[in-house]
Amino acid sequence: MKLSLAIVALAMAIPAASYAQDSTAVSNGEYPNTFSSGSANVSPFTNQSKRFNDWSISAGAGVPLLQSGDLTSIKNGNGKNLFGYSAYVSIDKAITHAFGLKLQYDRGETRQGWFNTKDAAPDATAVGARTQYDAISLLGDINFSNLLRRVDNHSPFRWALHGYAGIGTIAYRAYQKDINGQRLATEVKPFKLGSMFMQAGTGLKYKINNRLDLEGRVMYVVTGDDEFDGGGDKYSAINKREEQVSDNFFNATLGLTLKLGKHESHLMWHDPLQEIYYKLDVLANKNQDIEVCKKGDADNDGVCDDWDRQLDTPAGARVDGAGVALDTDLDGVIDLYDKCVTVPGPVENNGCPTTTAGPVVETETKLEGIEFDLNSDRILPSNTPILNNAVSYINSSNGAYNVIGATDTRASDAYNQKLSERRANSVKNYLIKNGVESSKLNAIGRGEKDLKYPECEPATKCPEWKNRANRRVYFEAK
Repeated sequence: MKLSLAIVALAMAIPAASYAQDSTAVSNGEYPNTFSSGSANVSPFTNQSKRFNDWSISAGAGVPLLQSGDLTSIKNGNGKNLFGYSAYVSIDKAITHAFGLKLQYDRGETRQGWFNTKDAAPDATAVGARTQYDAISLLGDINFSNLLRRVDNHSPFRWALHGYAGIGTIAYRAYQKDINGQRLATEVKPFKLGSMFMQAGTGLKYKINNRLDLEGRVMYVVTGDDEFDGGGDKYSAINKREEQVSDNFFNATLGLTLKLGKHESHLMWHDPLQEIYYKLDVLANKNQDIEVCKKGDADNDGVCDDWDRQLDTPAGARVDGAGVALDTDLDGVIDLYDKCVTVPGPVENNGCPTTTAGPVVETETKLEGIEFDLNSDRILPSNTPILNNAVSYINSSNGAYNVIGATDTRASDAYNQKLSERRANSVKNYLIKNGVESSKLNAIGRGEKDLKYPECEPATKCPEWKNRANRRVYFEAK
């Protein structure tokens, strides 16, 4: 049991190691790696902490074609196809990123036989029919794309293949028409427990935006009734298939899905890896005896000693996939101790060049990872260690700094301006509360006019990780 759990945990941990390694992601929670999608910053999938929506409503319309019956809609006696109409509306609940349930109501009319019942019978041998139906069903929804997709949502995927299947109850009226006129052939009204039917099919969804999806769907409906088409045992004259036990039809529809809730993304479009990380965290919280790293992780940098090339990484240092502390400017001073992260300099000057008139301040790099949730100025817990590091950095310098807030391109200019000011003041107040002199700080809001990724105008042109990077606060030397 221990060995099998270890294998499962290792398989789930590999994607985390591939995307981000942080020296404290597995230890005390400080200095989270804000440049990646590592599990240190992933919220569990619970109703209390979720950052996704899982309810939606769908509606659409289409064309049903009776395919299997004594009277059909496709290539009848006159060589023509008879098209009916259909519509559906459903309430949808996503259970996981790959499975959900739909409570769906369908209504429509199929047309079958030798001619349209709106027209006169062409001769004494011709028979036409139409069936008006109502149906209520419970459908399972499988997101095949998410079953196969095992990457985080840095990929701006907009297409998804879904599969549906379910059962329900159906009520209908079937009318038959011949040279003598029209009559009610058979009726199942109202809904009855015994009038069960099944339907299954597939749909291709396109994500228009975070609120709307467009979907083309083809379903195959098994009515379970030989008299649905207006023919059958009671009408021997048109009982062409005596062995027939069910009249079935195709239903092709085009519809829209409106995703409900306050969050940015819907669970069916959400990061599939977060569920894996959460399951791993749950196992760890239950104190299961799981051995992810055979030789352990001596320096707690998130990289197993089996493939760690630097076994004594200092605490708090960001590392690459091989466990080596990052040195962005390649000057021999790792980023943890480098006062000028992007400008090379000698070790004796803390990684800063000695030819400049004053110290080079790489302040924006210090706060690159201070990002915010949509429509929020709340500082996330994962960012407080970085802000605490900024407190020490600012107090050790003689300069003053602008605390600059920015937003993505959603909402109006006026609203984004106020939101960016709130974000800047939120960070400023945090720094003052933790020991920074207020005279050293000036909060400025730049709204959506200071985009880190200018190509995200509008926001729908970019993946969500870029829009999130635009919702930030950073420092600028005055």
